[in-house]
Amino acid sequence: MFQTLETINRRAKLWLWLIVIVGLVASLAVVVQRVQTEQTAKQVELVFDYRDLVDMSVYQPNPSQYIKDQLGVLKDAGIQSMAMFESSLQEFKSAKRIWLYNSNEAALLQGKPSNLNENFTYLLFAGPEEERELQPIIEETFLNLGIQVKLWSFDGKNGLIIETPYESAIMKSMPQDPIAMKLLRDQGFNIVPRLSDSMPYDPDQVEALLSMYEKNGVTRLLFDGDAVKGFNDDLKFSLTHFAETLNKHGIGIAAIEGLKAPQKGFSKLAYLTHYNVVRIHSISEQESFNDPKVLGDRLSLAVKDRNIRMFYLNAIVKKDTTKSEIVDSVENIVKSLGEPGDAKAKIQHDGFTFGQAKPFEVVDSSWQRYAKAAAVVGGVALIALMISYFVPYVMLLVFVIGLVGAGGLFVLHSNLLEQGLALGVAISAPTIAMVLAVRRIDMSSIDLSFGPRFGRSVALFLRTSILSLIAVPYVIALLNNITYSLVLEQFRGISLLFVAPVGLTALYVFLYRGESVFKEAKRWLSMPLTLLWVVAFVVVAGAGYYYLSRSGNAGTVSSIELTFRSLLENTFGVRPRNKEFLLAHPIFLVGAFIALRYRWGQFVFMIAAVGQMSMVNTFTHLHTPVLISLIRTVLGMGLGLIIGIIGILVWTVIERCWESWRLKLGL
Repeated sequence: MFQTLETINRRAKLWLWLIVIVGLVASLAVVVQRVQTEQTAKQVELVFDYRDLVDMSVYQPNPSQYIKDQLGVLKDAGIQSMAMFESSLQEFKSAKRIWLYNSNEAALLQGKPSNLNENFTYLLFAGPEEERELQPIIEETFLNLGIQVKLWSFDGKNGLIIETPYESAIMKSMPQDPIAMKLLRDQGFNIVPRLSDSMPYDPDQVEALLSMYEKNGVTRLLFDGDAVKGFNDDLKFSLTHFAETLNKHGIGIAAIEGLKAPQKGFSKLAYLTHYNVVRIHSISEQESFNDPKVLGDRLSLAVKDRNIRMFYLNAIVKKDTTKSEIVDSVENIVKSLGEPGDAKAKIQHDGFTFGQAKPFEVVDSSWQRYAKAAAVVGGVALIALMISYFVPYVMLLVFVIGLVGAGGLFVLHSNLLEQGLALGVAISAPTIAMVLAVRRIDMSSIDLSFGPRFGRSVALFLRTSILSLIAVPYVIALLNNITYSLVLEQFRGISLLFVAPVGLTALYVFLYRGESVFKEAKRWLSMPLTLLWVVAFVVVAGAGYYYLSRSGNAGTVSSIELTFRSLLENTFGVRPRNKEFLLAHPIFLVGAFIALRYRWGQFVFMIAAVGQMSMVNTFTHLHTPVLISLIRTVLGMGLGLIIGIIGILVWTVIERCWESWRLKLGL
């Protein structure tokens, strides 16, 4: 019976590999369209926070002139856009457009006794222009909130009485300062408004606001706070209305990179705006004083490696004790864009231009659905094949159950199907590759001379790497959706991907190379526990902890490694992964070379599996362009091959010295 099952299993395995190859070809076709999509948005927009400029002007003897001068400096440096927050009475006051008083202060100003039963807000306009531009905005804001507004004047200046406490009045959000907006437009800047969800959603107000934005050339806006405009009133379908109004006026939105939690409602709004979204990376106030070269590298890498198309630049002032004065970080930002940071030159060198950021134009042919279906079937087959190397007789059962489960998930939760299958494929391919590498070593003859051992080691490394990379087209095809490029969705199960191929390789090396799994397990368990085993366990556990702490988006990196990474980036243009070319790939080559003569060398394949997994993991960063990931992987393999060959030569010298020493001692 077992012989019959084995015969059926062997024949079925050939058919499953054929299905995997068909799925691979279909996936490669999807990858081509993914690459085409990534080539459609090549403009980069530099945005400066105008509020920071206003805040810094307070420390200058002539604030208005300072703002005008700095706007010229920023324009010359290549800044195309200015971000403008929603205004408030406090903002108007800081900009010297109005004067604000509470009831007691207004009474003192007029030489009248205080009215203890009144707690209102009084304001005076700085001049006729401020009155003409700001009075309608202020009145409309408070009247819509049910707060009465009355005319007031003092000492030849006109103003308003707002019948709400001062502390409450300054918290109310209003449209962007029209006077500042006109100044910025006259200076040639584009406007990037920042909207909050702090006020009740009013469809008419939103329509008027976005119409005004369109007239002022606004093509994209940012959200301020933890939610998008309209989220808190979404039971009234405000998000749908807001999206429809954005679409009507041709205005898109920007996704802020690196937030601890996505802004509430952003994913839904992105969907409703047909993903008229670009990714924006921020340089914070404190970071704006960093080394210009560091900032320059950071900006250029964000564009090239992470599909960033907008930058949000902040600035701040600090005390310079050496000069005994207060300095701002504007000059430092300018240096990061020009010399010595050279961010603009590097970005242009990588094939990008500067202008208002545009969303990706998704290339999605009608045949993609059929290609994805082939990828689903091929992915199930690959997972079944991986399981067959550990539990041989369940392969066909796993394949059939996998197909049925995939069909059910497609109906119930297609997103879960794609993510689960992508993770399974990403684990399966490098695991199969490492298992077959171990098998190939076991089938090879022992005590080969240098030439054959060297050739077989290199060939085995290349063969294993190609098998591992089978997972890549599958992962890209299964998750080929613009939401992954925009990081609205991410590859799930990254921690399991880091652990599973390494653990399964170790399992195979320890238990599947003898007569049976049970005998091997019994043999290992019956070995006496020695101090050496305890030390080995502690070392492995420590290495595993360090490996996991370094992996994933939350991994920590030392300053020395950051410097080394920068050196690699500047040398090669794309940085290969350290754990691949410095550790795992060389260990694979040296381990294979050793194992072809001394079978214990196969145990180092457990470490070598890290490199095979890492190559696949590189492509699970779906916001990184495919071509960049491909270059990074090929570079890692090439450098790892060179270092591995050096390692083989070193081992050969050690091996020959040992043989000579052993013969002399007659051992």
